[in-house]
Amino acid sequence: MDEIIDRLRKVRKGAMFIIEAPSGTGKGTVIKELLKSDSNIKFSVSVTTREPRDCEVEGVDYYFVTDQQYDEFLKQDAFYEYVDSQYGSRYGTLRSEVDSFINVGQDVLFDMDWAGARQMKEKAGSDVVTIYLLPPSIKELRNRLEGRKTDSKEVIEKRMGIILDKVSHWDEFDYVIVNVSLHETVTKIQKIISGERMKRVRQVGLKGFVRELIKEAEEIS
Repeated sequence: MDEIIDRLRKVRKGAMFIIEAPSGTGKGTVIKELLKSDSNIKFSVSVTTREPRDCEVEGVDYYFVTDQQYDEFLKQDAFYEYVDSQYGSRYGTLRSEVDSFINVGQDVLFDMDWAGARQMKEKAGSDVVTIYLLPPSIKELRNRLEGRKTDSKEVIEKRMGIILDKVSHWDEFDYVIVNVSLHETVTKIQKIISGERMKRVRQVGLKGFVRELIKEAEEIS
């Protein structure tokens, strides 16, 4: 039985899990916990033209590129999706980064805004699963932004100023979770991932397995 399960797992089609949230909701922490708990989920490292923060590592958090390099990627049609941030920076998801995982049955986790998620849905259809995280309150959101001490007051005010636009796209997502407790939020997303992995469209190895079952049933009938 274990041999059968292992064989089916190896030919499973990977899924793309997109997580979006207003800045300060705790999205980054949630993503880190998900990656720690599941070795079959790989993080899609996006390209960005913004400067790295002190805690960020090249090739782990983002691929940091110049505007000229970014423009070259656009010319080569190298992006799965791309978007201009409200903060002036540009972001893009490399096709090669995603395909290298999906094609071998591994799932990919994306930190992506609603515009990017919309592009991914249009291009990849049912391969994409979108999850939106909401803060418990706007007051708590500001407290979290100020508490993490990574942004200036001007940047915090700018982030607060676009919350309405960000939250207004919540109903475009497949799943919506209010992030009150980190543990509860991570557990809920783990359940979503487990359920999505079991969908028939992702278990591409089932066709061959079912053919074998039918052949065996015909031989004994």
